[in-house]
Amino acid sequence: MGASSGMGREVARLLLAKGWHVGLAARRKNALDELCNEYPQLAVSEQVDVTKPDAEERLHALIDRLGGMDVYVHMSGIGKQNLELESDIELATVDTNGLGFTRLVGAAFRYFRDKNHDEIGENAQKTSEKCKKLGRKGGHIVAISSIAGTKGLGPAPSYSATKAFQNTYLEALEQLSTNLCLDISITDIRPGFVDTPLIEGSNFPLKLNAQSVAHQIVNAIEKKPHIRIIDWRYRLLVAGWRLLPRWVWRRLPLCRPY
Repeated sequence: MGASSGMGREVARLLLAKGWHVGLAARRKNALDELCNEYPQLAVSEQVDVTKPDAEERLHALIDRLGGMDVYVHMSGIGKQNLELESDIELATVDTNGLGFTRLVGAAFRYFRDKNHDEIGENAQKTSEKCKKLGRKGGHIVAISSIAGTKGLGPAPSYSATKAFQNTYLEALEQLSTNLCLDISITDIRPGFVDTPLIEGSNFPLKLNAQSVAHQIVNAIEKKPHIRIIDWRYRLLVAGWRLLPRWVWRRLPLCRPY
């Protein structure tokens, strides 16, 4: 989801080059068709706008055309520095990164939950042994959030807030999957500041190359970690952020004055 441009397109291309069968989804169908023409035996596409009520229906149409789904990768998202706190920017970010994210990640979770039609017994979740005996086949949900969800970032308030929402939502789904013996793996990928238009003109440190990040995302898709912070420098940075008291954080010079 979100394969028409940026890292989403690069990740899709890398997976196709590895021989994966990939369902491509985004708002801009023409960009998806270009990838389908490059890999006609491996790729199918569907126009999906995560902010629209029919997005879940369109996702299921894509899954049917693909012949099933084992991994759902959610890379659809927007963000923009908004020091003036313009309401259109804030609300559009919440609509895409909050409501759209919930709509499609939830749809993927329900699809994997329902892949097998056998009922979960009332006592199945009581012990891990009983869960294993069910032998249920779930799936893998991968979502690209951000280290921006770790702390509130003044230059992009709604962006960092929605990324924090995504982090918590994925953690909750992971617990839900475990408790219900669904065998649905959850991977929360949290890149650092990638050199994209979102941070153009900012003084954010340690900007990452988008292509390098895409390769690390594919690696995480294959290895299924619970959380992957990209890259090692940001793992150290985030660990330090978590230790900062609020009075120190709010004084960090991340926002340029008007």
